Amino acid sequence: MVVELSGRLALNLRVGSEPTSRSWVDRFSHLEEAMTAHRAQWKGHLKIGELTCAVGLYTAASIADRISFHMLNQKTGNRLKREFIDSETEELVERDQQVKGFETGSGDYIMIDPEEVAAVVPDSDKMLEAEAFIPCRSVDDVYFDKPYYLVPVDEAANDAFTCIRDALVKTKATAIARTVLFRRIRTVLIRPHGRGLIATTLNFDYEVRSSKDAFKDVRKVKVEGEMRDLAKHIIETKMGDFNPAKTDDRYETALTALVKAKAEGKALPRPKPVKVSKPSDLLKALRESAGKGKNSAKKPKAANANSRKKKPSASKSKNTQRKAS
Repeated sequence: MVVELSGRLALNLRVGSEPTSRSWVDRFSHLEEAMTAHRAQWKGHLKIGELTCAVGLYTAASIADRISFHMLNQKTGNRLKREFIDSETEELVERDQQVKGFETGSGDYIMIDPEEVAAVVPDSDKMLEAEAFIPCRSVDDVYFDKPYYLVPVDEAANDAFTCIRDALVKTKATAIARTVLFRRIRTVLIRPHGRGLIATTLNFDYEVRSSKDAFKDVRKVKVEGEMRDLAKHIIETKMGDFNPAKTDDRYETALTALVKAKAEGKALPRPKPVKVSKPSDLLKALRESAGKGKNSAKKPKAANANSRKKKPSASKSKNTQRKAS
């Protein structure tokens, strides 16, 4: 098996293989050193009116640090390579003979050459020009695609960049711009973020599915009384701020532990079984979540309750005895 860490570091892990010159722990600790420098995905100019500055787009979120696997021959341990076979003749098709095709139906295809695609796609002018300014809240979150950090590429662009950023902060506005990114014309939402800007590519309207269709089977139910109050109580007691450090990738953590154990020849980690409770009804579940169930609060024992009472003083007990006599 071959596992690739962070898209950079590859290890051959075979049962009974000799240890490598550098241990797994050593390789893992030097992972950051093996990574290449963060490069701009796009470079061009940000333009607002007549104000222009040179900028670069850097990915704000990446999956490059995830563990990835390669397909191998189980018998030899060698990597596999992908080949394209003609579905009718079953002959190998070389790369220079492979073309894209659009299916028109009934198994018929229209062949499209790469040159034809390039001819209809407009050339990039490397210009991110603001077309409009809107409040950020006016854009539905479902249209957000992928975020990028937008920063000036050199010292000369810093003044104009800062001017644009501060103007957006003061007006509480976001810019809508268009440009050619990765061979497609993309709409980008630009808004201030710390000392820089965030440029988020937007999904096209035809790509976003209707929420009415998704929620059409949700019935209108009027919830009142204890059920609503309990749900509100649970939310209020657990209210807090978003902490991204707590949103750990448990799948990636489990994979890392698995690969590390196999590399070191240790026993494979076993996940703890998850206990799933099945409440009989919704109200019972809400009571248990809010800590208001029948068994949630234990009543004090009788002995403890009696022990809390003050003992009568000696003088008081004597007076009581005299009256009795």
